Amino acid sequence: MAGRFFFIKNDIMETDNKTNILCLDGGGSKGVYTLGVLKELETAAGRPLCEVFTLIYGTSTGSIIAAMLALGWRVDDIKKKYFELIPPIMGCYFSGKKTRKLRTLGKEIFGSNKFDKFKTGIGIIATNYETQKPLIFKNDAARAHGTVSSFVPGFGVTILDAVEASCAACPVFKKKKLKTENKEEITAIDGGFIANNPTLFALIDAKKALKLADDDIKVLSIGVGNYIERPLGPLHKFISWFEMGQIASRILVASSNTTEVVTKLLFPELSIVRINDTFNKEEQGTNMVEREVKKLNAMYKLGIESYAVHEKEILQTFNLK
Repeated sequence: MAGRFFFIKNDIMETDNKTNILCLDGGGSKGVYTLGVLKELETAAGRPLCEVFTLIYGTSTGSIIAAMLALGWRVDDIKKKYFELIPPIMGCYFSGKKTRKLRTLGKEIFGSNKFDKFKTGIGIIATNYETQKPLIFKNDAARAHGTVSSFVPGFGVTILDAVEASCAACPVFKKKKLKTENKEEITAIDGGFIANNPTLFALIDAKKALKLADDDIKVLSIGVGNYIERPLGPLHKFISWFEMGQIASRILVASSNTTEVVTKLLFPELSIVRINDTFNKEEQGTNMVEREVKKLNAMYKLGIESYAVHEKEILQTFNLK
């Protein structure tokens, strides 16, 4: 399959010898920025993004968006769901309540569906809490890296379970217990602690597992924007729990930035478009648990603006002009 990836099970095939890969960062509520970029991209493409990208990878909030895109959702519908979900989830003051609310509302989106429902290749990034190693949920054995005989799509868990694992940003959310089909019971935490920007894992799959040549790979990597970081809660100066949350938020940002730098160093010849602009105005300040609708709308519009800045490069790279 060198140079060409066939995802035949769901009737998605790359026939022009190119593999388009979409990678979406984690960042909690700031994922609405990502949606602003994706809205313009979908409009330019004129079709669902699961028909544009052969592989879609996501971490944390990026895993939610990635999963919905890979199921065939349009961006407007994802945005509508995000604006319904974020205020009630982030409005909960304790990790247990946030986690339960995410589970309840997540069922409305994913139900009990498993990985056979995806229309394109998917990679959902989480972290194995016990081993401190990557835990990546995929839907095809071609990217199994030497464990093809024991491969089970998504380790046998539901899409919702995988997304919850990827979003388990302790201490903001609780750790996620998983009963997998081929790896027994696993405790997972947010994928952002190991790869908040999933691009490197996507490229490892493309080059090492699928054995694609550099010229066959096109990557669009989208962050959540960089902002002046606001405190996670009103008591953050007095309660260590909030301070831990602030540290966790910074770790996720550092993880994304590290991946971006390392990717450029390791793969200087690859066609990679990275969108993750910086916004330094005080009024643009936010954090990963933002729940104010006005702020969420502002971030979504910033995503649209970022797309405009990078539009020419995107259209040329992915032949959408």
